[in-house]
Amino acid sequence: MTTRRRSQAERDEIPVEIGYALLSACFLGAVVFATIAGPAAVWHLPPAVEKFLLVSGASVAGVLAAIRVVHVLWRHGRHR
Repeated sequence: MTTRRRSQAERDEIPVEIGYALLSACFLGAVVFATIAGPAAVWHLPPAVEKFLLVSGASVAGVLAAIRVVHVLWRHGRHR
C-alpha cells in the first residue's frame, strides 16, 4: 500500500463510483423483483402463491443488488 497523496480527480471518482454502484444495483433489483413478482400483480393467484412470489422476488432482488454493489466497488478497487 502506498502512502502518496491522492489527486482531486482520484478523490472525486470514489463517490461517483459508489453512486454508480448503488444506482445500477437498484435498477437490477427492480428488474429482478418485477420479473419474479410480476405474475402476482397480473394474474389472480392463490394468496400463498402471491406471498411466495413477493417474498422470493424481494429476497432474490436484495441479494443480487448487494452482489452488484460489491462487484462494482471491488472491480473499481482492483482497477486502481
